[in-house]
Amino acid sequence: MSEKVTRREFVRDSAVAAASVAAGLTATYTVATGNPAQADTSAILNYNADMEYRRCGKTDWMTSAVCLGGHWKRVNTVVPGLFDGRSWLSAKLDSTDFEQNRYDVVTRCIERGINYIDACTSQEVIMYAKALKGRRDKMHLGYSWYQNEVRNGAWRTVEKLKESFNNGLKEAGLEYVDLWRITMHEQSSRHSQAEVEQTMKALEWAKKEGRARFTGISSHDRPHIKMMIETYPEALDVIVTPYTAKTKVIEDETGLWAAMKKLDVGWFGIKPFASNSLFRGTSAPDDPNFDEDNRLARLAIRYILCNPAITAPIPGMITPQQVDNVALAVKERRALDVEEKAELDRAMDRAWANMPYHYRWLKDWEYV
Repeated sequence: MSEKVTRREFVRDSAVAAASVAAGLTATYTVATGNPAQADTSAILNYNADMEYRRCGKTDWMTSAVCLGGHWKRVNTVVPGLFDGRSWLSAKLDSTDFEQNRYDVVTRCIERGINYIDACTSQEVIMYAKALKGRRDKMHLGYSWYQNEVRNGAWRTVEKLKESFNNGLKEAGLEYVDLWRITMHEQSSRHSQAEVEQTMKALEWAKKEGRARFTGISSHDRPHIKMMIETYPEALDVIVTPYTAKTKVIEDETGLWAAMKKLDVGWFGIKPFASNSLFRGTSAPDDPNFDEDNRLARLAIRYILCNPAITAPIPGMITPQQVDNVALAVKERRALDVEEKAELDRAMDRAWANMPYHYRWLKDWEYV
């Protein structure tokens, strides 16, 4: 019981402290690496002077400029034989080598000042809850159990979403999550208005009950996201969308980003490496393209972070070295020079040409 009380006190106290810190930050709501503005960093979760932190909308979290995405798509290159089938979701969750791999990656994230993990499948929630055991005070945990959420027709009512959420927390051994962001259809306008309303009511319930500190959704449907954040501002603190090294924000006062700024919505970007299509190699440490792919990953992160609008890209990472690499990108010179921009453009053109059919929708996110 004493551990539970401590965690609840942490939730309360950290929210209050983060709000007070955010109120005193500069207009950009950013603490740069090295903290040259000498901002008060005492309430930034897992603060590291070598990391940049950005305000995550109305949550008032100061979030590391790069976070850990939940996917581990190529982890079988470093944990051989892990996948039971062709899909990365077939990873054997009882593998001690896999459990150690996730623990080591999370450890390196903590060491580098990264303070958010985005878990969006049942498998991810279970594995990252294990990896965070005993150190929840170092990381914010984002949660979605997409198999039993609104992509599944059997889980589209308030009661079924409550059931899914409660069951998921219990199975993962969690009392609460920092962010419940329900995974909607990629084209969320496929959901009826009644289904959207049920989803928002479930999110509002979770916040009211203290089971989720903040709430949001993931979607790839720009006009529909805009409609939802304007219609349900109390339920949507954070949005998760694609954001690649080709994405550009259009300064349009009627567009999605204008609405996100007006309503103070945090923004996490998935697929920063275009689902690994950016790379020539396999992500194995002994791959001959290892150095080139590391450089391309850093170029992509630097390009994305040139946009102060986005809270953080959230790449999936399979080794501690990949964590080191993206953390290095945050420290490097931000703007790309002409040669670097040309190199990244060539790599992204190749990625676009080689994109698997089921990821062609990423091209729809070249402009936001």
